[in-house]
Amino acid sequence: MPNIRSAKKRMRQDLKRRERNRQVKTEVKSVIKKIRKLVAQGKIEEARELLPRAQSVIARAGSKRVLHRNATSRRISRLFRLVNKKAAA
Repeated sequence: MPNIRSAKKRMRQDLKRRERNRQVKTEVKSVIKKIRKLVAQGKIEEARELLPRAQSVIARAGSKRVLHRNATSRRISRLFRLVNKKAAA
C-alpha cells in the first residue's frame, strides 16, 4: 500500500481506469466474436449490418487509448476483409 498522498491518488485513478478499460476491451472482443460467428454460420448480410457498429466500438477503444491505434486499424481491416472475402465467395 502506498504511503505518499500522490501515490494513493494514483492508485485510485488506476483502479478506475482499469475497470473502464476492461469494459471497453470486453465490448470490443464480444463484437468481433459476434461477426466471426455470423461469418462462420454463413450469415453474411447480418455480419455486414453489424460491421459499422463494430468499427465504431473498435475505433472508440483506440481513441480512448485502450488499444493502440495500429491495433485498432488492424482489427477493423481484418474484420472487413473477412466479411468481404466470404461475400465474394
